Amino acid sequence: MRAIQVVEFGCPVAVTEIPEPEIQKPDDVVVRIAGAGICRTDLHIVEGGLEAAFQQRLPLTLGHENAGWVEAVGSGVSHLAVGDPVIVHPAVTCGVCDGCRQGRDMHCGTWRFPGVDGWAGGYAERMVTSARALVKVGRAGAEPSALAGLAPFADAGLTAMHAVQRLVPFAGVGATVVCLGSGGVGQVAVQLLKILTPAAVVVVEPDAERAQAARALGADVVLELPAEQAADAVLDLTGGRGARAVLDLVGEGGVPEQAMRMLAKGAVYSIVGYGGGVRIEHLDMINRELTILGNQIGTHAELSELMMLVEAGKVSLATELFPLEDAAEAMAAVAAGRVAGRAVLVP
Repeated sequence: MRAIQVVEFGCPVAVTEIPEPEIQKPDDVVVRIAGAGICRTDLHIVEGGLEAAFQQRLPLTLGHENAGWVEAVGSGVSHLAVGDPVIVHPAVTCGVCDGCRQGRDMHCGTWRFPGVDGWAGGYAERMVTSARALVKVGRAGAEPSALAGLAPFADAGLTAMHAVQRLVPFAGVGATVVCLGSGGVGQVAVQLLKILTPAAVVVVEPDAERAQAARALGADVVLELPAEQAADAVLDLTGGRGARAVLDLVGEGGVPEQAMRMLAKGAVYSIVGYGGGVRIEHLDMINRELTILGNQIGTHAELSELMMLVEAGKVSLATELFPLEDAAEAMAAVAAGRVAGRAVLVP
């Protein structure tokens, strides 16, 4: 079958032929892919930026944002049937460790990360995963193109859901929450902040098209400014107090430093984007009693809750579909910022 693989770090991905995935364990499920989202993490993988962190070996089939149809199930799977439309949680987990027992899937001690750690992902016609990873979807995925469009919710949406739910204690009445970035994750985050909290939502997004998307999705204030100017603007908006929460979806360059500058006393800096860093001054952390949160992907329960909101029409995400064989061109478009929402590959 066709697949998109990294065959050499630093080079564009290649269209290859690989064997069809097969059921090997009782809880295995083969999913026929309707769509696979392109995440910036995929771009970092191609560049070789995650080789050491995940001990990656090439060739590697990318794709950790996937949706499709159940094509085959193992002997131990009774709650899924061939033909069921599903969205695929990014993690394959054991189900019996402390993390899994407590519902924190991403804390599984032996988890696998298809499309990232060597387990073949969904940039292909089919992939194999665990039945534990799948969430059935209803009418929102009734049509093939609609199901393909759900794929980015598996990571972009799920990460936003996880991060926003952790911000709820900081985002009460009268609070200001700043969202740095309005790409795919940011667009979902804005909607969830408006649904789950009464806080005023301020989006910082220099790109005009993405800034307009944030306005359309309900952001109270959109600042089309670079981070340094935006930090001053946030302080002005809050009478010098700062924001109760800053959700950093960029994490690069000078953005983390400016994010810290925006924080009010008792506030939280919530990190999703990566690639940069910030120096932590302990006295400042103590005097302002700040909290820093790192966010991985969310839980299976959070993915289920998110899909309920999508099904109800309360959360949406702009997507652009590309043929699977155009993966290199699509990834270049994402890298260049030419995709306002999320790009999705369709076999």
